[in-house]
Amino acid sequence: MKKYLAMFLTAVMALSFAACGGKDSGEGDGGGAGIADALTLLTTIWDSYEEGEKFSAMGGDFSEENMVNDAPGNYGIQDTAMLDYTLGLPETSASMIDGAASLIHMMNANTFTCGAFHVSSGDNVSSVAEALRDNILQRQWMCGFPDKLIVITVDDYVISAFGNGELIDTFKAKAMAAYESAELVYEEPIV
Repeated sequence: MKKYLAMFLTAVMALSFAACGGKDSGEGDGGGAGIADALTLLTTIWDSYEEGEKFSAMGGDFSEENMVNDAPGNYGIQDTAMLDYTLGLPETSASMIDGAASLIHMMNANTFTCGAFHVSSGDNVSSVAEALRDNILQRQWMCGFPDKLIVITVDDYVISAFGNGELIDTFKAKAMAAYESAELVYEEPIV
């Protein structure tokens, strides 16, 4: 009997070590390390929302292969003018990124627009963050305008989000909770 109990306890311990070892994906682990891409980054944040906190959204870049309903989607980086127009990344900074994802309010982009960008070289993270802030703040808004802009860095990623103050505050809290290495570098009203 003791032999079977010892084997059972050994098996349980082995399974628990295997389960703990599988948590190093970087998704929501607080470390930020091992983030696969910009889409994974945004999806981790979006998945941390409670059902009542979510809003009608779409992700992607309006292409058939990237457009997604009610979730973040990949955003192609080849059309630098669209990156600027939709997500606020200036064309002059597009060469510094090698991947992007988006999450946009379905009713009005001024209500909530979020872009996540993987910066090719960690040396350029602050340059991309500053360029996003400056470009978004100098825009001329039509059909209403957003209340607030935030820019967050997570390792070699830069996230910008602008829109309704409450939606931006919720996103900020979720992003900061999802990744321990997240740093709020800009939070500014849009006037």
